[in-house]
Amino acid sequence: MILDEQTLFSDNQKITANGASTNILDFGKSEMSFGTPVTLFIQVTEDFDKLTSLKITVQTSAVEAFTSPVDLIDQTITLENLKKGMVSAIKFLPKGNLGYMRLYYTITGTAPSKGAVFAGIADSLQESFHNI
Repeated sequence: MILDEQTLFSDNQKITANGASTNILDFGKSEMSFGTPVTLFIQVTEDFDKLTSLKITVQTSAVEAFTSPVDLIDQTITLENLKKGMVSAIKFLPKGNLGYMRLYYTITGTAPSKGAVFAGIADSLQESFHNI
């Protein structure tokens, strides 16, 4: 798997309330869904506590301020899976890019006192080894 610092949304970002990823990526007006699939890699880097689930939404906007964000796709992960080392992915970012992208984290249940996420665009995903 290849990751680039310039395509990271969250670098061990603490998630203790609803909010946007630390970084916003500028993809210009190019459509992300054509050609080679663009993969979003997500990894929990610190165990979460208290919450019921965490929804991770990929949002796009025509302006960097995200005054009118548009949701492209989301993924909800329950507390029992929000453990350090847990890896998830959105293998294909859908069409609809307006220029800027970010992630938005929405907590269901009690706000956690701990929990962190690493997320970014990956060149490819590391799949499990199969003995051939």
